[in-house]
Amino acid sequence: MRLVVCGGGTGGHVYPALAVVAALQKAPFHLAREDTLYMGSANRAEATLVPEAGLQFQPVTVAPIRGRNPLQLIKSLYLILVGIVQAWRILGAFRPHVILATGGYISVPAAVAGWVRRIPVVLYVPDIEPGWAIRALSRIATRVAVTAPPAAAQLPLPKCVTTGYPVRPDFARASRVAAHRSLQLAPDSPILLVLGGSQGAGAINRAIAEHLEQLLELCQLIHVSGRADFDELQQRRQSLPRAQRDRYHLRDYVHQGVAELLAAADLAVSRSGASVLGEFTALGLPSILIPYPHAGAHQRHNAAYLAQAGAAVVMEESHLSELLPAVERLLQHDPERALMAERARSLARPNAALHIAIITANLGSRSAARAQSQRRTQ
Repeated sequence: MRLVVCGGGTGGHVYPALAVVAALQKAPFHLAREDTLYMGSANRAEATLVPEAGLQFQPVTVAPIRGRNPLQLIKSLYLILVGIVQAWRILGAFRPHVILATGGYISVPAAVAGWVRRIPVVLYVPDIEPGWAIRALSRIATRVAVTAPPAAAQLPLPKCVTTGYPVRPDFARASRVAAHRSLQLAPDSPILLVLGGSQGAGAINRAIAEHLEQLLELCQLIHVSGRADFDELQQRRQSLPRAQRDRYHLRDYVHQGVAELLAAADLAVSRSGASVLGEFTALGLPSILIPYPHAGAHQRHNAAYLAQAGAAVVMEESHLSELLPAVERLLQHDPERALMAERARSLARPNAALHIAIITANLGSRSAARAQSQRRTQ
């Protein structure tokens, strides 16, 4: 079986795809690396993450359709058409038996070209609220896998199956004790983890910087800031007294080792991209979620889903002045955090990657058998 994967823009689309590929590379599937090709944008997260995972990567042109500027719309439609032609040629050369698309605008060219070539398409929907690209592609997809039932209610139900969010294999191995030892964290003080998503979050970073001394009196702080604010925050860290500086663990970005950070933490402050639906629940991590206000509604719906289950607290970015008291209350109230952790774990679907791998492999195997039968009759 040969597989083409597409999806990207952010880690929330790339990491699930890599988790499913990792599942397909193991028994009973044994998908070879050379039989997997990833299509993505040349200047987004997948262009770095996919080669680091050891997979073949092919850039494809794509553009978002947004705004009301007619000229921009015409330009975007033209670039999408260029991407579809590029994807058509790549598929013709690689001859995959199935396509796995995990969302983002980059999924459009590959999925459309695959549909025209009559290649089965498995569409995975990471977010609770499907975007326009997902809604459009769901009509041509062969099967649609969703993270949670609310997403399925907005898509063609006969095609849908709820699988959960695929997390990488290291989440199954993550241990709080091992993480504390590896990260050299003190055992007698709670751990706050602050994440801004793969792009960082300037508003969250500013709120943390404003209350840094008070936070470090409460807890040890692991802060993944993103690259844009890292240098300024590093200078801020250097200005702290030695005792507080040692409690402030600042990083610009984390690719490998995310599971370790989440396993170590008692509480997270985070954006609410799709990854929180799988990664926070896999490790039972209570969270304060701050949806990005300028990315459509999907982060708001992700946060609301966890909050309604009792696994998270939602805070609007405009209310970040309330962040310090919210963190203080939760860190000092162990029973509430324990209940949030239990409810987060109740949402986890640890076999999500395997479930999607089975769907993909079944469609790919049938497609490969048809292709072989056609060759024999020619």
